[in-house]
Amino acid sequence: MQTITEMMYTAESGIRFASKLTPKISYSVKDDAVPIAGSISTAYRRLSLLENLGLATIHRSQFQINRAARQPMYILEKLVPSLIALKNAKRFGRKYHISDINFVKNNLPDGSFITLDYRAWDVTKFQTPLDLYVYVTDIEKTAKFLKDNDFNEGTKGHVVLLQKQPNIKNDIEQVYLDCIAKGGRSILDAIAIELKYGEQFDIKGRFDIQDILKVQDDMQTTS
Repeated sequence: MQTITEMMYTAESGIRFASKLTPKISYSVKDDAVPIAGSISTAYRRLSLLENLGLATIHRSQFQINRAARQPMYILEKLVPSLIALKNAKRFGRKYHISDINFVKNNLPDGSFITLDYRAWDVTKFQTPLDLYVYVTDIEKTAKFLKDNDFNEGTKGHVVLLQKQPNIKNDIEQVYLDCIAKGGRSILDAIAIELKYGEQFDIKGRFDIQDILKVQDDMQTTS
């Protein structure tokens, strides 16, 4: 199994490639990737490196880049465990309703750790949570428990299992890193966490000033 340093070294050319893309929601391999990579085969190799780290999703001739790919390299290195956990996550649903989340919260296995979106909500009260992401010690055992209780694995459920990392020490920092790694709306949660608890951890992500101002304004409005 590769170390984090080895993963970063392997993905370096892909990360450099991603840093040259103009930020937007979706890209065309032909129109956006090839001019940077030089050829379509090189473009797909770069995207494959990013996909292996959970930093890109590819669908035919289109792709998306996780905003985490634009973090400085020293931050990206800290994000790798979160990126891998999110990439290998298992999603479950039963009634596809808040009752699914309540069931899991009431039946958490020993040693589990709630992160996105509910832990972010608990510590910031910023964004209404959508999904329950839970780190568990034995993901297969927990998945079996859910299936035994009529949950189905798929892409639409609101319960997401993540393989627990062995070195979780600061839960606020872990949720912060998970938010950055997930990207999307979770970036705003990361900013809210940093604004409220930044003195509790040394790692600081890099965010767009527009997002920072939005979070600051929204937090002042709701306080």
